[in-house]
Amino acid sequence: MKKRLILSIFFLSLVGGCSTPRVIEATRLSDKDLSCESLKEEYQYAEQAKKEAEDVKGVNGTNTAAAIFFPVGIIATYSNANEAIAAADTRMMRLSNLMDKKNCK
Repeated sequence: MKKRLILSIFFLSLVGGCSTPRVIEATRLSDKDLSCESLKEEYQYAEQAKKEAEDVKGVNGTNTAAAIFFPVGIIATYSNANEAIAAADTRMMRLSNLMDKKNCK
């Protein structure tokens, strides 16, 4: 019984330890109504989301342990990170286009 509990806690910590970066929305209906300042803030938010997703893909202790003990988890983490990076890139491009249209500096 005790052994099962320890194994369960270990498995849950592995699953919980897998990094899952947030995937931001590439487009929002309210984007066109944002001021230049708000567009810049949203752009910075997208840049930060992209950086966090890129950091997840690096070689670190969590990823190494996941690759050894839970290989499906590392595949899911990398897949999610790629999705988050693509969404952030799309968001930044959209915001940049809106800033150009509004002549933001």
